[in-house]
Amino acid sequence: MQDALEPALTEIAGAPVSVTGAGRTDRGVHARGQVLHFDTESLRPVSAWVRGVNALLPDSIAVLWAQPVQPEFHARYSALSRTYRYELLNRPVRPALAGRHVGWFHLALDVRKMQKAALTLVGEHDFSAFRSAECQAKSPLRTIHALDIERRGQRSDFVVRANAFLHHRVRNIVGTLVYVGKGTHPPRWVEAVLLSRDRSKAAPTFGPEGLYLERIEYEARWGLPQ
Repeated sequence: MQDALEPALTEIAGAPVSVTGAGRTDRGVHARGQVLHFDTESLRPVSAWVRGVNALLPDSIAVLWAQPVQPEFHARYSALSRTYRYELLNRPVRPALAGRHVGWFHLALDVRKMQKAALTLVGEHDFSAFRSAECQAKSPLRTIHALDIERRGQRSDFVVRANAFLHHRVRNIVGTLVYVGKGTHPPRWVEAVLLSRDRSKAAPTFGPEGLYLERIEYEARWGLPQ
């Protein structure tokens, strides 16, 4: 995304532009609500930063809005929370047209058991058991504000709102909850995995196809669209 946005913004600004995003996503992960900021001395109408930039972007990326902000605003450090949604198609037959935009699991899942297990992960914890070996975060301590599982027809959505995330954490949590949902382990097993701080104790990492950066939350004083 950065590789596409910076040249487009640079062309509109008529000067080099460097962007800072609210967070990074893994390759193959989608973003519905990414937020970024950049500094520029170029004065352009808002339509130039939206429609003008979109004319220079690939079809897979679109700017939804733009507005000036105070100099102290920072897309990453001013964020209060981030919400990710993992969309899991839960049916015997794999997806076709949606194959690159949804995860898939073929066995029936018990949503109530998964919801019970998910409660263990809410709050501030050491999430070492759910981050990848390549994670570069200095600390594994993170706070999950909410973790909800929503059944939508043949789909189960895992919605996680947290102050910050670790590499592969959502995908590892989804895999672990699916183990509970299919009956491999009881809900209390998730707490044992969490307390172990051992990545090998959790389930394998789910694929990136179903994961979306859904929303970045900021204080109202910044006046950003919600």
